[in-house]
Amino acid sequence: MNLYSFDGKLRTVARLFLSVSVIVITLASFLGAGGVMTNSHFLLKLHPYIFFIGFGNLAILILNRYLTSVIYPELKIDPHKQLRYIYTVILSLVMITIAVAMEWPLLKALTGLLLMIVVTGPLKEIFTTLSIPKIWKEVSVRYYIFDVLFLLNANLGLFTLGLKEAFPHQGLIPFFVTQSSYFLGSSFPLSISVMGFLYTYAWSRSTKSELVKRLFSIWFYVFVGGVLLFLIVILAGYYFGMMLISHILLIGVIILLVGFARYLYNFFKKNFHHPALAFLLTGLALLFATSAYGIMNIYFLKGIAFGTVPPLHIDKMWIYHSHTHAALLGWITCSFIGMIYIVIPSIVRHDSLEPLRSDSALSAILDEKTRKKAFRQLTILLLSATSIMLAFFLENGLLLTLGGFVFGSSVYFLNINLRPEFNRKV
Repeated sequence: MNLYSFDGKLRTVARLFLSVSVIVITLASFLGAGGVMTNSHFLLKLHPYIFFIGFGNLAILILNRYLTSVIYPELKIDPHKQLRYIYTVILSLVMITIAVAMEWPLLKALTGLLLMIVVTGPLKEIFTTLSIPKIWKEVSVRYYIFDVLFLLNANLGLFTLGLKEAFPHQGLIPFFVTQSSYFLGSSFPLSISVMGFLYTYAWSRSTKSELVKRLFSIWFYVFVGGVLLFLIVILAGYYFGMMLISHILLIGVIILLVGFARYLYNFFKKNFHHPALAFLLTGLALLFATSAYGIMNIYFLKGIAFGTVPPLHIDKMWIYHSHTHAALLGWITCSFIGMIYIVIPSIVRHDSLEPLRSDSALSAILDEKTRKKAFRQLTILLLSATSIMLAFFLENGLLLTLGGFVFGSSVYFLNINLRPEFNRKV
């Protein structure tokens, strides 16, 4: 799409966001699978950067902003500005690819600096438009806005990582700035938005809405506070603290998973089978797996200093890889596909956020044929993600390669499946 011929409509940016995001996740999956198949260190090193820099920034700059503006309409959306965000993220992907290929760490630092500057724009708009008490009033907005803050921190991590790699003997950059810590920090922004979405479009509509609001408010402090404390105890090497916090978070995830499964059972019984909600349930199930692998990771981490490469003993690295891929392929990707199935068709169909503010946001907006295909897509995603984690355990490169290519292809199907919906009349 030519920037100068842009029609200025919200629906056009939403469609571009969908296309670019899907291509980014698909590309990251294909690069990972191709790296295993060809034993290419370059592809294996590049593919997580593509995922986090591409999808991580797009999801928070575009989709997260839609969700926040649904609740506070005064946070107006400028489609031209959002278009520039998308082009900047694409430029950042080109920059990081060159930086990794040519081993130019200063270009990596410049990429992080560019993304930091981009993220300060939405942050400034939020805090100059909304007061802190108003932000704190809405539980879901707390989740959404903290995600933007975490994204700024993640991009700061990329900036400092590039500087540390460029000047390894300088003591200005802390010891904990590593590639692993950057990827760890980049996964949290995406995680927190999903929690806000689950509250807004599921539990807040419960008959016990006041109780649910209090519980999600408590979970905000436990989840966000737990994440921050967890980072501190990791850096301090405090083994008991890591185990305690990880188990508390695991219990919270179990409660969420069981509660959402009950909500889904009642919703499907009274309404219709909504694929978006099934994607979100799958995401929560794989968040449980992520947490369980994380606890196993901590168990075998004892005695290993943070920042060590590899982070676990070589015979236990399958746990580390399963932990990260359960989070990326399952919790984050499946959850965001579910969110996209609700948000993007609604925006494109009406060129407005208004339908997302109504009680009918979870109505049968998708055609029955589209919904059936979405459930098939979910089945393939789940099977391929499971095969990838199994491949790490079995140390089977062929299964890992096939799983990566199938997973990427099934993610790309989102573009194909939603295309007829955008041309269907309201």
